[in-house]
Amino acid sequence: MTNKINAADAMIKVLEDWQIDHIFGLPGGSFDSTMNALYNRQNSIKYVQVRHEETGALAAAGEAKFTGKIGVTFGSAGPGAVHLLNGLYDAKHDGVPVLALVGQVGTDFMNTEYFQELNENPIFADVAVYNRTVMTAEQLPAVVDQAIRQAYEHSGVAVVTIPKDLGWAEIDDDYISTAGNYAVTENYPLPDKVAVKQAAEILQNAKRPVIYFGLGAKKAGPELKRLSDRLKIPLMSSALAKGVIADDDPAYMGSAGRVATKPGVETARAADAILFIGSNFPFAAYFFSPTAKFIQVDVKPTNIGKRHHVDVGILADAKTTLTALTNQVEEVGKRAFYEAALANKREWRDWLAKFVDEDKQPLNVDSVFEQINRIATDDAIFALDVGNVTIDGVRLLQMKPTQKMATSGWYATMGFALPAAIGAQFSYPNRQVFSISGDGGYTMVMHDILTQVKYQQPIINVVLTNQSLGFIEAEQDDTKQPHSGVDLIDANFGAAATDMGATGYEVHTLSELHQAFDDAKSTNGPVVIDVKIANDRPLPVEQLVLTTDDQHSQTDVDQFIKQYHAEGLTPFSEFLAQYKA
Repeated sequence: MTNKINAADAMIKVLEDWQIDHIFGLPGGSFDSTMNALYNRQNSIKYVQVRHEETGALAAAGEAKFTGKIGVTFGSAGPGAVHLLNGLYDAKHDGVPVLALVGQVGTDFMNTEYFQELNENPIFADVAVYNRTVMTAEQLPAVVDQAIRQAYEHSGVAVVTIPKDLGWAEIDDDYISTAGNYAVTENYPLPDKVAVKQAAEILQNAKRPVIYFGLGAKKAGPELKRLSDRLKIPLMSSALAKGVIADDDPAYMGSAGRVATKPGVETARAADAILFIGSNFPFAAYFFSPTAKFIQVDVKPTNIGKRHHVDVGILADAKTTLTALTNQVEEVGKRAFYEAALANKREWRDWLAKFVDEDKQPLNVDSVFEQINRIATDDAIFALDVGNVTIDGVRLLQMKPTQKMATSGWYATMGFALPAAIGAQFSYPNRQVFSISGDGGYTMVMHDILTQVKYQQPIINVVLTNQSLGFIEAEQDDTKQPHSGVDLIDANFGAAATDMGATGYEVHTLSELHQAFDDAKSTNGPVVIDVKIANDRPLPVEQLVLTTDDQHSQTDVDQFIKQYHAEGLTPFSEFLAQYKA
């Protein structure tokens, strides 16, 4: 005789088979049957209570970015379901697997305009790669099993809507999940030998080649470095691939764009040949010359040629292609462009260092990141919010390949960092985790400091308070608008965090800053360090005015240097001339 089990319990057993050991969400009446199942199986799967469904969805998305494993979240019918959308869209845009379980009223009440009933499938149609409403109790575990497979296969969001009564129904306890049979392979096509030879010739003979890599090359750090060293080519990355190459590597220029560095932007614009590998950088047309030779390596054929004309396209894995290229080329003893790029980066690092120890009020943001770098462990994890904090994080975090960083990249939602840190800490309970936010993003999700307190997560939450939506303020400046809607009132976020049960600090001076970070390093439980920083726009490296040209007079140059304290920064053209590159 077959044993019986509630359908919701059978579904939770499927999650366990897929090595899912926790799930983020906030209960509602329509989700009661699943909550009962989570209670029944609490010894093998942990329910994590968040204070807002958006936080749960962002935590799941952030966790998936840090781990590569599927994140799981849930919401109840109606408002709980709708609240999930922001986090699910973040997962969709950055291409990570997330499963969302969504409550629905009982089948007897569906389609009757019942309390909190929504037609939920259309709501998730755009965000999900798999979007189904369970129709019978017997199919519940099978539908969730298939949802997980689809989320993994398509690197996206799977949504399963569960009518409340079906979870209670008894079914035969005989469902066997497909988790053990799911085959993941990274055996992509081998790079075409002719294409590799063509690419090698371009890189070997170019005057100003660069290597630009994205997250698709995140497992190929050593191979990127070997090719760079062999051919004397500067390395650049997308902002999301920060940390694949150590920030202190002399050949690593950072990234191009607005969330970028000066050497990154200038090196990209000067390049006459680009090895574009594992990236879908959307701003390529703005930072790479249209006449530059372009070699693109990707595992998705639809990405090749999407951002720039392609001279050589290689459909293959980054690591395999880089090894093939390195074996094909001859070592270069010296390249003038490489030397000029390294000199430009050295000057950039020296310029940034000037602002670290200024004991002024409000503080420089550079001083805050100096303290983060000082206490960060070699395997620290950084959840970075959206806004000026993204620019500052990309420039000022001094990362190593043993550390991890994630932000909301393509969707760019404010409020990402704190929930993502919660997700990271559950997956990596023994690693140091930071969330780094501006005051705008932090106040969207600060209620879930309570989640960190409830589970005693030793997350170090850094709040950069400049009383402005600074990123938007800068956009209004660039379009010559009056500032509108960007001013934020101040609050003592450290005291508020203390009242919620965390350890909070409000920091105004350099000595207070040092003390807060000294304390945070050894504090058990969550810490919130609210640092009052100057509302200074980060140097707009995408629109530098360091020399006169057809559009800029010497007066423009002088004003730019004064406004951004850019004394000591040399136009890259002068380095190119100096090194005859």
